[in-house]
Amino acid sequence: MTTRTMLPRLGALAATVALMSACSGGMGEDASPAAEDQPAAGQEEPADSGMASDGGGDMAADPAADLVGAGRADYAAMVPDGAGSVEGMAQDPVSVAASNNPMLTTLTSAVSGELNPEVDLADTLDGDEFTVFAPVDDAFAAIPEEDLSALAEDSDALSGVLTYHVVPGQLSPDEIAGTHTTVQGEEVEVTGEGDELMVDGATVICGGVTTQNATVYLIDTVLMPPSMAEQD
Repeated sequence: MTTRTMLPRLGALAATVALMSACSGGMGEDASPAAEDQPAAGQEEPADSGMASDGGGDMAADPAADLVGAGRADYAAMVPDGAGSVEGMAQDPVSVAASNNPMLTTLTSAVSGELNPEVDLADTLDGDEFTVFAPVDDAFAAIPEEDLSALAEDSDALSGVLTYHVVPGQLSPDEIAGTHTTVQGEEVEVTGEGDELMVDGATVICGGVTTQNATVYLIDTVLMPPSMAEQD
């Protein structure tokens, strides 16, 4: 089977992948508010500016504050802390953050040169700001092994598929809807909003996960560039 005829099956078979838990909107709870400075002797205590916290903490500093997606509340149970948690991923460049996420082991193998030594995109992904649509392991597991092997052996096809999942610049959940030109060169369309975001028909399980240089959207399907679709 050629890579060209395999790729349409890749997209069709992965499209039915069940939603998986991905990331949590509940991290950063029980944060202690910062201690307030005491007024100097003889000075009146400043008027309440409305910035004082009643124990909620600074949401702007919480990497889980703006997450979207139907699976966003489940990841805390799987990875409550450490390098693979939402808070942990925010500390690392995207290739390192993905490698620490237990849902992204196949994607990590694909972009790191493990699947094909001629396709190592880690330095590229870590070298600028990107938005990454990251298929979870179940998305790859839906592809027949022989088809995935054929893709892995075709350096150009593998590179094209992977870079079709990457958009220059970091796009937050309230900016992501619309049509975007990918690093691969073709366009990807994001529709919906909030917990109902879709990427070329793939469901966003959890989106808005931040790393040092990228914003990541975990999706349930491996996307296929339109130019790689089977021609009649």
